[in-house]
Amino acid sequence: MAAAGQEDAAASFDPLRPRLMRVAYRMLGSVADAEDMMQEAFIRWMKADRSEVREPEAYLHRMVTRLCLDQLKSARRQRETYIGPWLPDPVLDEEEEEDVTLPLMLALERLSPLERAAFLLHDVFGMGFDEVAATIRRDPAACRQLAVRARGHVRKARPRFKVEKQRGLELAEAFFNASRSGDMKALGAMLAADVSIHADGGGKRPAAMEPITGFDAVMKTHEYLATRFKLSGSTLVRTCLVNGLPGFVTLEADGEFQTTALEIEDGRIAAIYVVRNPDKLRHLH
Repeated sequence: MAAAGQEDAAASFDPLRPRLMRVAYRMLGSVADAEDMMQEAFIRWMKADRSEVREPEAYLHRMVTRLCLDQLKSARRQRETYIGPWLPDPVLDEEEEEDVTLPLMLALERLSPLERAAFLLHDVFGMGFDEVAATIRRDPAACRQLAVRARGHVRKARPRFKVEKQRGLELAEAFFNASRSGDMKALGAMLAADVSIHADGGGKRPAAMEPITGFDAVMKTHEYLATRFKLSGSTLVRTCLVNGLPGFVTLEADGEFQTTALEIEDGRIAAIYVVRNPDKLRHLH
């Protein structure tokens, strides 16, 4: 009977898992934490009286969102003691999806948990405010206000002009080639004047402890890195979208993966996001 109940629960849960995972990941910015929420949600779904649930998708959305709201409290405490810049776990997508790019994910970090939930559920996943209200246990008017405040915080992080995917991937490959070979002239031609580098090593691998900002500082950093790459190597695994931005995955000299995502504005690279923390790259294996 227990096995039959688990199969029945899985039959209704598994088709919804990808969308629920997207909700959890965008709430938390961590693949491992989102997977933990999926596991906990499935256990609770298995124990629930499913015959009483008229709309499983809405029920599970509410469950996952509430689990994530609880998780965000401890996640925020962990971020306060994080070593160096924090970036969300890299997710590799074949297609752009819902316009939730890496800069927007970072902007979401500045929101309260309830603002984050209201914005994501309504503006990203298209829920009506009545359903948002039922999910986060606030009235619809309060949810509207939460979403309005959230939009004000994240407005600048939403892309003004979307880069055509193929053009973006071509620029990512050109950036890889120039940065690894030390072709500073080619590299400089790709960078915006106010370009910045954000590297997340989490104290586990070498990475800048603060963002590196400005054309000259970024060029100087890459001049140094190019000498290191020539000595130790850096292998391109694939170009792809990394959290909705053009980028690539590399295998570095220490045998670990690394992801690089490029924020492009007006045809030039405005920001470079590098994830080196091995804890954030395990799912890529």
